[in-house]
Amino acid sequence: MVAGGRPATLQPQEDFPTNRGGLCAKGWTAADLLDHKDRLLTPLVREIDGDRTSALRPASWDEAFGRIVAAITRTQHEHGRDAVGIFGGGGLTNEKAYALGKFARVGLRTAMIDYNGRFCMSSAATAGNKAFGIDRGLPFPLADVAEAAAILLVGSNPADTMPPAMQYFDQGRANGARHIVIDPRRTSTAEGASLHLAPVPGTDLALANGLLHIAIREGYLDQAYIAERTTGFAAVKAAVSSYWPDWVERTTGVPVADLRETVRTLATAPSAMILTARGAEQHSNGTDTAQAFINLALALGLPGKWASGYGTVTGQGNGQGGREHGQKADQLPGYRRLDDPAARAHVAGVWGIDPDELPMPGRSAFEMLDRLGTDGGVRTLLVLASNVVVSAPDANRIRHRLAALDTLVVSDIFLSETAMLADVVLPTAQWAEEEGTMTNLEGRVIRRKMALPPPAGVLDDLQMITELATRLGRGQYFSDQPAEVFEELRRASAGGIADYSGITYDRIEAEQGVFWPCPSVEHPGTPRLFTDAFPTPDGRARFLPVTHRAPAETPDAAYPYVLTTGRLLQQYQSGTQTRRLGGTMVPDPHVQLHPNLARALSIEASDMIELRTRRGAAVFRAQITDAIRPEVLFVPFHWGGASNANSLTDPALDPYSKMPEFKVCAVAATRIGGPDDTHLLAALPSQPDVLPFRSLPITPRSPARRRTTRTRPPNQKGTSMHSKNRFLQGIFPFTGAGVDKPAPIDATLTYVVPDGSVAQALYFRGGNTTAELITVVLMRDGVPMRYFPIGAKSDVHVPLRVVEDLEGGTALELAVAAPDKLTGTVVLDLGLVEV
Repeated sequence: MVAGGRPATLQPQEDFPTNRGGLCAKGWTAADLLDHKDRLLTPLVREIDGDRTSALRPASWDEAFGRIVAAITRTQHEHGRDAVGIFGGGGLTNEKAYALGKFARVGLRTAMIDYNGRFCMSSAATAGNKAFGIDRGLPFPLADVAEAAAILLVGSNPADTMPPAMQYFDQGRANGARHIVIDPRRTSTAEGASLHLAPVPGTDLALANGLLHIAIREGYLDQAYIAERTTGFAAVKAAVSSYWPDWVERTTGVPVADLRETVRTLATAPSAMILTARGAEQHSNGTDTAQAFINLALALGLPGKWASGYGTVTGQGNGQGGREHGQKADQLPGYRRLDDPAARAHVAGVWGIDPDELPMPGRSAFEMLDRLGTDGGVRTLLVLASNVVVSAPDANRIRHRLAALDTLVVSDIFLSETAMLADVVLPTAQWAEEEGTMTNLEGRVIRRKMALPPPAGVLDDLQMITELATRLGRGQYFSDQPAEVFEELRRASAGGIADYSGITYDRIEAEQGVFWPCPSVEHPGTPRLFTDAFPTPDGRARFLPVTHRAPAETPDAAYPYVLTTGRLLQQYQSGTQTRRLGGTMVPDPHVQLHPNLARALSIEASDMIELRTRRGAAVFRAQITDAIRPEVLFVPFHWGGASNANSLTDPALDPYSKMPEFKVCAVAATRIGGPDDTHLLAALPSQPDVLPFRSLPITPRSPARRRTTRTRPPNQKGTSMHSKNRFLQGIFPFTGAGVDKPAPIDATLTYVVPDGSVAQALYFRGGNTTAELITVVLMRDGVPMRYFPIGAKSDVHVPLRVVEDLEGGTALELAVAAPDKLTGTVVLDLGLVEV
C-alpha cells in the first residue's frame, strides 16, 4: 500500500511467497472502502436508551462506553456472568482475537464467546484434530499445490473464491497434473479440471467411503504406510465394505466409471492431494465427511509425503489464526482445551489470575445465538467483525433472538444489517490502519502493518477492549499495543498445539512469515507437517470409521427441490463491504437453476423467483444454466434483506463441530415477476413464523437409518401424483438365527400399504458382505412371500413384474435367513409403487 496521504493506492509485491503479488477483485478494491461515504466515524446510540425503535444518533465514546458498561454490570448482577456474551470474527488479527478471548474470560469472566469461524472451518478442524492431533488448514505451503501430480478438490471453487491461489493450480495443470473436482455445480474451477463429479448435495460422505471401498477392492492401498504410520484401519475397512460402487452411484448420482477413475488417478500419481472446503464441510455430518476423505488420504499413504496429503482450504483472511487463540467457546490460546487443567494452569499463569477464575467451555456459535434473551441465555451481546443477521443460518430466527436481547453492541466499519439492530454501534479501524499479525491458510504467520492512521475519533479494537476492561475494573490485565499483546500471546501459546513462542515481529519481517508450530526462536518453523510423525501420543494418524446418513432435511411434496449456497467471485462474506463498491462488483442476487427445472416452473432468464423453505423466503433473479444438477438450486449468501439466503438455510448442527447445515435443505421455487420487476428484490417477502428449535446436536444415526436422497423430477412441478414410489433400502448389520429362521433386520424395513391404496413390488437389489450364502426374505403379514438368495460376497438384482397386488393394510417386512450366529452387513433396496 502506497499511502503518504489519503486516498491510498495498491501495487503488487511480487516477491511475497504466498500470492506473488496477486489479488482478486475484492483485494484490488479494498482500499476504496477506507474512505467510503458510508463508513462509521463516530459511535452511535439510541435516542432513547433501551428503546430500539428510537433512532440511532451520534454519541461520544464516553457516552457509548458508559452505556455498554452499565448494560454489562446490570445484566451480570441480575442474571449472572454468563448472561453477557461475545461473538467474534475470523477477520480479526491474532492480537485482537487473543485479546477478545482473554477479555471474555478475564474482563467479563463469562464462558459465552464464540465466533463466525464456527460457520466456516470447524468441521475440518475437528476432523483434523481427531485424525492427526492438529488442525492447520494446509499442512504444507500453498506452493506445493503446483507440484502435486493429482489433486482431488471437494466442495471448493478457488477460481472464484481464492483467485490468487489459482496460479498454483494453473501451474500444476500446465505441468500435466490431473485435477478432479467434486461439486454439484460445474464451477469455474470444475471447468478446468480433468474430471468433474457432480454429486447430489449431502452425499459427499457416501462418495468418499465409496472411493475407499474401490481403493481396497482394486488393490490401491499403501499397505506399508498404513502399517507404519496409522492405526485403526481394520475398523474403517469393515465400515466401507458395504459401499458397493453401484449403491454409491445410485446414492450420489456419480457414475461408477468416474469413481474408479478418481481412485486410479490419485493412487497411481507420484504425488497427490485431497483438499476439502465448505461444500463438503458445511453439513450436519461435516466432521464425518472430512474424516472420510482423511481416511482415503491415509489409505493411499498421502499425508507427510512430498506435494501430497490432506488439507482444507480456509476462507477468511485470518480464519486459521482466529481459531487458535481463544475465540472458540472451548479453547484457550495455542489451541489449548479450556477444560484441560494443565492448559488452564499455564494460561492463567501468563494472565496472572487463579486457574479457578477461568470459566469452563461455553456454547458454540449457533447454540449461543439460539438462546439469546432467554432464561439461562445471553442477555447482553457484544459483536465484533461479524454480521450474524446475514451469515448465520435460519436468519429469521436469529433476528427474532437478537430482538429479545436486553442490550446489543456491534463494532464494525459500516452499519451492517446486524448493526442496524444494535443499542450501541462502535466504529473501528480498518485493515490498513492497524498493526498486527495474521495466520494464513498455510499456517504462515504474517505481518499486518499500519499504512495510514485511522480517521480522527476512530479507535481500533484493542483500544476499545482495553478501555472497556478498564471501566470494568480489570484494565490491569490488558494492553492496547499490538506488539505487547503479541509478546504475551507467544508466552500463552508456548507448548500448545499452535505454538507461536518462537515467532517474533522481526522474524516475520526477515523471513516473509514464519510457519507454526515454532517452539523457540532458534526453530526454523514448520512449513510441512507430518513428514516424520503425527502429533498424537503414539505418533500415528487415526483412521476413524464414519457412516453416511441423509441430510437433516430432504425434499418432499411441499418443498420438492434441493437448495445449496455458496460464494461469488465479486462478493465477500456477508457483503457488508463489497456490496458498497457498486458497478460490476454488485450483480443482482441470483438463483442458478437448470433449464429443465426452469421449463417445468415456467421460468425464463432474469425472471424474479421466490424461494421458500420451512424457515423463510427470499427473492432472487433467475440465472438459467446447465452447469448445475437438475434438482438443485444454488444461491449466494452475500445479501441481506429480501435476498438473504440464510433466511432459507437449516440450522441443524454437526454433533462434533456444531457446524450448521448451510449446504443442503428442501426448497420450493415460484416465479413471481419478470426481468423488469426489480422492486421485488427490495421488498421483503412474507415470512413464516419462527419455528421452535432446540439447538442440540443431531445424534448420528446408525447405518440402518441411511437413505438415498430422492427428489421429485423437475417435470412433476407441484401437481399431485396418482402413484407414489416407496423404498425399503439401506445398509444394515445382521446376525443370523439359522438358514430356516428368517430374522428381522431393522424396524425401518417395514411398510404397511395405506388403506384405500394398492401396492406392488417392482424390483429387489441386495448385496452380502459375508463369505456365506444368505437369503433375504420378503415377509407378507409375517409369512414368507419371496426369497432372494445372495451368494458369498456377491449381489443380486431381481425384477418383480409378476408379483400380485398388495391390498391396503398389508404389512411387508424384509428379513434375513443366514447360518446361526453369522454376522455381517447386507445392502438392501426393495422398490415398490403405491397406487
